[in-house]
Amino acid sequence: MKYYFIEPEVAGSWGENTIVTDRSVHAPIVSKLDYEFDGWPGDVLLESFPVFIVTEFAKEKLQALRATGVKFDRVEVSTSEEFEHFYPDRKLPNFVWLKVDGTAGRDDFGRAPAPDLRLVISDRALNVLRPLGISHAEIEDFPTNQAVAQ
Repeated sequence: MKYYFIEPEVAGSWGENTIVTDRSVHAPIVSKLDYEFDGWPGDVLLESFPVFIVTEFAKEKLQALRATGVKFDRVEVSTSEEFEHFYPDRKLPNFVWLKVDGTAGRDDFGRAPAPDLRLVISDRALNVLRPLGISHAEIEDFPTNQAVAQ
């Protein structure tokens, strides 16, 4: 199977209700996520290092795929003053926290070895996400020599 680095669109940042339980490690450990949107270009997969969120619809499609290396959890969604100013009538879809716990190059979702830690997804996962909308994500081949090297 082929794998890819994917760097999703950053449409916001951690909101004030985000709880980080350990900032001493790379990547920081987040125990509660509030994703505060500054804008939203429409992609179904978004990032604010080290966390990812996906639309509820994308979650359902990934669950139907039986994607490995990923779990889903609740995310609080908020919007910044900038978002409210520029997009006063925009309604956001429901999002969920996409928690990556797989191995890059083996599971459908994993992280590149430290210190890189970029998201790595399989072609199966990419084929699900691409038609749903990830046009602002940067995607490049994941070198096979890094696969399962963790």
